[in-house]
Amino acid sequence: MSKLQLTATDILRSRLNQETARLPFAELFRHFAAGSVVLVADGLDLVEVAVQFSQDNKTQVAQWMESGKIARASDQDAQKWVDQAQELWAVVVSPWVLVQENKASA
Repeated sequence: MSKLQLTATDILRSRLNQETARLPFAELFRHFAAGSVVLVADGLDLVEVAVQFSQDNKTQVAQWMESGKIARASDQDAQKWVDQAQELWAVVVSPWVLVQENKASA
């Protein structure tokens, strides 16, 4: 019988998945004001992005940034979230707070 062996990345992915939460933007505003909120495009897996940030995978993060799939949240994003009392999926990868719009609440 073979044993399941988890890699460090598997463990990190599981931990980050457990640390995701759906939060109202109002709870994230101070992080936005500090420039720490990163918006993750709808087509990306929030946890996978968090894994790449945690592992300091500069190449992958740069590719996502260049393609517009991740970016620091803009003033327009923040205004929309305030106006709509938006909840966002969020996970902290210090110093960043990665967020993704929750389409079900939009």
